[in-house]
Amino acid sequence: MMDNRIGEECGVFAIYDPDGDCARSTYYGLYALQHRGQESCGIAVNNDRNITYYKDMGLVNEVFNGDIIDKLGGTMAIGHVRYSTTGESLRENAQPLVLRYVKGNIAIAHNGNLVNKSELEEYLSKAGAIFQTTSDTEMIAYTIARHRLRYGSVEEAVEKTICHLAGAFSLVVMSPQKLIACRDPWGFRPLCMGRKGKAIVFASETCALDTIGAEYERDLKPGEIVVVKNGEIKTIDRFVNTKPHTQCIFEYLYFARPDSIIDGQSTNDSRMLAGRILAHKFPADADVVIGVPDSGISAAMGYALESGIPYGVGFIKNKYIGRSFIQPTQSMRENAVRIKLNVLKGTVEGKRIVMVDDSIVRGTTSKRIVSLLRKFGAKEVHVRSSAPPFRCPCYFGTDVPSKDQLIATNRTIEQMCERIGADSLAFLPVEHLKDIIPDAKCGYCDGCFSGKYPIDVDRYINT
Repeated sequence: MMDNRIGEECGVFAIYDPDGDCARSTYYGLYALQHRGQESCGIAVNNDRNITYYKDMGLVNEVFNGDIIDKLGGTMAIGHVRYSTTGESLRENAQPLVLRYVKGNIAIAHNGNLVNKSELEEYLSKAGAIFQTTSDTEMIAYTIARHRLRYGSVEEAVEKTICHLAGAFSLVVMSPQKLIACRDPWGFRPLCMGRKGKAIVFASETCALDTIGAEYERDLKPGEIVVVKNGEIKTIDRFVNTKPHTQCIFEYLYFARPDSIIDGQSTNDSRMLAGRILAHKFPADADVVIGVPDSGISAAMGYALESGIPYGVGFIKNKYIGRSFIQPTQSMRENAVRIKLNVLKGTVEGKRIVMVDDSIVRGTTSKRIVSLLRKFGAKEVHVRSSAPPFRCPCYFGTDVPSKDQLIATNRTIEQMCERIGADSLAFLPVEHLKDIIPDAKCGYCDGCFSGKYPIDVDRYINT
């Protein structure tokens, strides 16, 4: 998807390995998760119960080098790549966050977004907290630290903290002796576990496990807390099965890498199925099907297979520029779009085109791409979106723009089609979202499309 990009808040990685050099494994794990956030990144490590860290603005390969990784070392480590949905794009908001308090120190990295941030901020402020960042992750860290003063272990503090949190949070927490991973009771954001020899690994996506040669073991259950100490694993399941499992459906449509498997469902298969459904529901008389790189390609292949229309490579992507949605300002996004794609003239000239993208947000980029295809000789351009129209905000870590910026707000399909200059336009119907995740061991949240949320968000946003 390139349409002034929907962003998702972050990717996390954590590892315990008694053989050490955990910073290096975390570096490679974050590299695999780079698509989840390109504004900042960081790694915190534990050496002989001493937590140190390094983080900065930029891509993983820009922030870290061999000397930094060698110095970090570590028999435990947590890492983070960030895209800001809550909190500004500033160095102080880079993660992991490391807190030093009476009981020692603690490091935390977080993927997701709390809907009760204001309520939690007020509670902590009245208790004397002074915030150094503008992210909700710091509030989670402070809450854990406060409970650690009252309870006998850091995992008990994490357990008590969950009682205060509403929204999406996949967390990795590191104390001087323990590594902890937990997932919110709704399971909005993915978090999986794997092993490599004696090493125990947690990551936002299975592709990060693959990158370091770890074997996928399982996904954490919603509400589950997993504690690692000296290679031994303990599970706390107090919050498991207390809420409906509502994995963000946009993980399957766009966020996750196509080689990842989330809660039992291949994301590549989901996108192929979305394309097949589009072809069945919204056929077009066309000569070739093309996909907008990268996330639209699998859906385009599905459309081609179902329709019998040949698939063709319609765009050449500049691989040396990051996802345009990741850029935090409008002007930066537009500049990125202009240099990111070029049309393969031999595929589109004189042809009737079906162009499949993973979603359409504001419509401005779709309009530019349609215009570009016509400039290179396309006779007709039929646009198909493998996601439904965005009609509502997201409160769980996806930065869907305000309604007045969404092309689908108060417009019919015909009006949207005219606005982007296409010959026809169709979206995946909301009611067919369930059909793209047949192997998933979970339900899903489609609030940004349907306006129906698994949490009563009005309780928090209107107070």
